[in-house]
Amino acid sequence: MTHPSEPDWDPLAAAVQADPRAAVDALRERCPVAFDRGGTATVLRHPDVLRVLHDPATFSSAVSAHPAVPNGYDPPRHTAYRRALDPFFAPQRIRHFGPQCRRLAVRTVQEALTLGDVDVGRELALPFAARVQSAFLGWPGLIQDELLDWLQRSHAATRSGDRRQTAAVAREFEAFVERVRDARTGAPPTQDISTELMHVQIDGRPLDLRELSSVLRNWTVGEIGTIAASVGILLHWLATEPDWQQRLRDEPALLPAAIDEVLRRDGPLPANRRVTTRAVELGGRPLPTGTRLSLNWIAANRDPRALAEPDRLRLDRDPALNLLYGTGIHVCPGAPLARLELRLLLEEVLIRTQSIALPAGHTPTRAAPPNAGYAQLRIRLR
Repeated sequence: MTHPSEPDWDPLAAAVQADPRAAVDALRERCPVAFDRGGTATVLRHPDVLRVLHDPATFSSAVSAHPAVPNGYDPPRHTAYRRALDPFFAPQRIRHFGPQCRRLAVRTVQEALTLGDVDVGRELALPFAARVQSAFLGWPGLIQDELLDWLQRSHAATRSGDRRQTAAVAREFEAFVERVRDARTGAPPTQDISTELMHVQIDGRPLDLRELSSVLRNWTVGEIGTIAASVGILLHWLATEPDWQQRLRDEPALLPAAIDEVLRRDGPLPANRRVTTRAVELGGRPLPTGTRLSLNWIAANRDPRALAEPDRLRLDRDPALNLLYGTGIHVCPGAPLARLELRLLLEEVLIRTQSIALPAGHTPTRAAPPNAGYAQLRIRLR
C-alpha cells in the first residue's frame, strides 16, 4: 500500500491533543481525507463518512486482530450476529429497565449533592455509567469497581498503541467474563441479560467464550466510556449556559433533542475504523486496497456542508444528519439505552438543583484523543 511520503497531519501533535475539535475542524477544510505518519487516512467530511458507512463491501469493518463481535464483522456474518443481539436493546426491554435506571440516577445525583464541588468524571459520570451497565447486565454491584479499574487499563493500552498491552487487557476481560459465565452455568435464561446471552444461538450453536467476551467488552467499553464522556460534555454545557438550564427545567420534554444536539456539536466518541477492500477514490484522494481509515465522527458532525452553523445549538435539525450513533448497518444498537441513561440523569440533576456552575477559578481540561469530552471537570451543584 502507498501513502504520501509526508503526512497530512499528526494526531499526536500538541495542538491536536490540546483542542481536538478545533484541530479536526481546520483539517476537514484543508484536507478532507488526511494521512498520518502511520498510513491511516482520517475521513473528516460528512458526505464522505456517509459514503463509507453505506458501502461495507468497499469499506470493511474487519480491522482488528482480535474478535470484535459484531462491529468488526461484515455482511453476511455481521447480519447474523446483529439479528441475534439487537433484541437485547428492543424498546420494550429498555422501557422495562427505565425505573431501575432512574433509581440509579437519583442515587448518583443525591450522592453528588453532598460533595459540594463535584469531580464529574470520578464522582458522578463513571459511577453512574458503571452502575447502570452492571444493573443492565445483571452483574453484582461489587463488579463496578473492577469494571472501572479495567476500563482505565483498557484506555491506557489503546493510547499506548502497544498490541501486546492491548492483547493483555483483552485477556483480562475474557477471564472476567469466564467467571461471569461459570457462575451462571445451568441457570435459566430468564435470570438476567448475561445469562440470556449465553443461550443466544448463531448458526445453531451458542456463543463461545471469545465471542461472549467480545460482545460484553463491546457493550461495556462502548457504554461506560461514551456515557461518562457524554455526561461530562452535557454538564459542562449546562454549567456554562444558565439560560438553557432554566429552559430545560421549564420544558423537560426538550431534553432528548437537546442532548442529541449538544453531543452532535461536541461528540463523546472521536472515531471508528475501516479498511478498504479495493482501490477507491474518496474525498479526492486515491486509496489503494488495504488502506486503513479512521472515520472522524466529531469532524463529520460539525461539517457545515451538511449542518449549517454547526456550533449553533438548534433543536430543529434533521435528526437523520446526526451521526452521534452512526448510521447504516453498524448503527449503534445500544443507542436506546444510552439515550435513556442520559435523559434520566439530566432530568434528576435539573429537578434536584437550582444552579449548575463551574467553581470559581476552575478551568476544565479537554480529554486527548483517543478519548473525548473532559479529562478534568468540576461543577458546583446547588
